[in-house]
This record gives sequence, structure tokens and C-alpha cells, in this order.
Amino acid sequence: MKFLIVEDEPNLQKLISYFLKKEDHLTEEALTYKEAFQKLMNHTYDVIILDINLPDGSGLNLLPIIKDDHPTTATIIVSAKDSIEDRVKGLELGADDYLIKPFHVSELNARIKAVLRRKLNMIEDKAVFGEFTFYFDGRKVAIKGVEVDLTKKEYDILLYLFRNKNRVVTKDSLAEHLWGDHMDDTYSYDFLYAHLKNLRKKLAKEGVENYMQTLYGVGYKFVIPEN
Repeated sequence: MKFLIVEDEPNLQKLISYFLKKEDHLTEEALTYKEAFQKLMNHTYDVIILDINLPDGSGLNLLPIIKDDHPTTATIIVSAKDSIEDRVKGLELGADDYLIKPFHVSELNARIKAVLRRKLNMIEDKAVFGEFTFYFDGRKVAIKGVEVDLTKKEYDILLYLFRNKNRVVTKDSLAEHLWGDHMDDTYSYDFLYAHLKNLRKKLAKEGVENYMQTLYGVGYKFVIPEN
């Protein structure tokens, strides 16, 4: 999954990023309100870790943008402010959780998993969609009850399409979501096409290739095929 860490304390930002990368996630960072705003205008994320006390503005002002432009993104506020007013305001503006500093990264990880379970309508760390079962903790997918051997990128593609089910996902947004700030257009697109081709083959082998549709010249969509 792809995370944006909006945090102006470099040591804490590095600690969170290090922990998430160990969990095999992709991370991007922003130290200021301006940096975070620019990234939200150009990129999409699965989860945003958001400090509200930024040197050039309040992180609370980013919440309406996230809610309107990134409705599937989970947002967890991390703040030294522990007043009930700040917590209520953050949650009312669209945050999914509010964590008081200082905290242990294991607690942050537990909060992330809990928020994602709610966002993905998961029960006991799994989400069911048609003939697909996504296992969040194990980063696995089963089709018709049988686990399918997917690479990390194939899993990430399928999960991203699943999270945006019934919505068109462009080639640009899919490649950017997989590689983030490290994306090189030509390199990433070539690899994206290769991953999509291999994923389609595996879905076709299980008889569910119609879930992943290609809209030529537009992008991709994950849908339940009509009977």
C-alpha cells in the first residue's frame, strides 16, 4: 500500500517511514503544509498519516481536500494536541482516527489496520468481493476459495483496482500509485504493462478475467461482470 506521511518532525517521520517500509509499503513524505498540498493535488494514497501542527499551516485544512478528492483514502491524525475539541474537529472534518503523541509505532500499525478494515469493509482482516477474498495481513488473494500466487506488484495492482472498484483508474494513476516519487515514465509503464499482462493471465486461469476491464485509451476498471 502507498502512504503519505505529513510530519514536520524529521526523526518521527523517518521512524514511521522506516517501519512502514519494513512492512513492505511504499511511502512518500511531506514536511510542510505546502508539500502535502502539492502531493495531494498530483498523487493518490491508501493511507495518510497527518500531523496538524505544520510550520506553514494546519493539517486540519487538508482534511476537506482529502475527503472530497480522495474519498477512499484513510487518514489518521497524529498530534501532540490532546484536547477533546481538536479530536472532535479532526474527526468531523473527515479523519478516520486521531492518535496522540508520543505513541509507539506498534500502536500506529494497529490503528492503520483497524481503519483499513473499516474502509475496505473487512471482517477479521479479510475483504470479500464477488469471487475474490483479499487477506490484508498476509497480502494474499484467494479466488473461489483457492489462494492465487501473485507477485507483490500484481497484488498491489489488484488491491488498488479493488479499492477503486467500479471507477475508472487511469494508466498514469496506477503507475504513480505503484512507484510514487520514484516513477520514471517509460520504465514504469513498460513494467506496468508486464505486470498487468501477467495478472490477466492468472485471472484468466481462474476464470475471472472479466472482473478487470480495459477501457482502451482511458484506463482500467474492476467490476462484477453481469450474469
